[in-house]
Formats: sequence, structure tokens, C-alpha cells
Amino acid sequence: MRRLAVFVLVISAGLSAGALAGTQMIHQQGRVFGPDSVTVKKGEALTFLNDDTIPHNIMSASKGNEFNLGSQAPGMSTDVTFKESGDVQVICAIHPRMKMMVKVTD
Repeated sequence: MRRLAVFVLVISAGLSAGALAGTQMIHQQGRVFGPDSVTVKKGEALTFLNDDTIPHNIMSASKGNEFNLGSQAPGMSTDVTFKESGDVQVICAIHPRMKMMVKVTD
């Protein structure tokens, strides 16, 4: 029984690490994105993590990759999948100086 519990724990940790390895993390801290530009392949996702002390509203109006995460409280994270290739401007609707660029390639 003890071996089974250890086995399940090891498998679960491996699956979690594998899932996280495929997604780039975008931090929101000090009212800036970090990093401020990234490249992803079409169909890949970015995880937007609000590790700031205030809410943010992350969005994009770039054609083919439109999204609006709404109010994202501190500590929340949300994945966004990019469906079309091209340049995607990402902003915070609350803090206009928060901007980043996502280059989506085929």
C-alpha cells in the first residue's frame, strides 16, 4: 500500500511538471508584464499570472487572437491559447502603460 501511494505521488508530480513545462509564464508585477515580449507557436498557450498586489484586466483586440480575461485578482492565473499567427498586442485595460507583444508563428 505504501509503495502504491509513493508511486501515485511520483506520477502526479511528473504530470504536473510536464504540463507546466509546455506553457510560458507571463508575470504581472509592479504594473508591468514580465517579460514584455514573447514568441509562441500557433495553438500554444501563455499563462498570465497576477503576482501583483492589485487587480489587472488583461486583454487583446488583435484580429484572430482577441481575448479579455476580465478582472484578475492578485494570485490568479489564466491560460490564453493563441489561434492565429501574427503580432498580438496585449494590454491591461486598467493600467494603460502595461503593454506587451506576443509574436505567434506557424
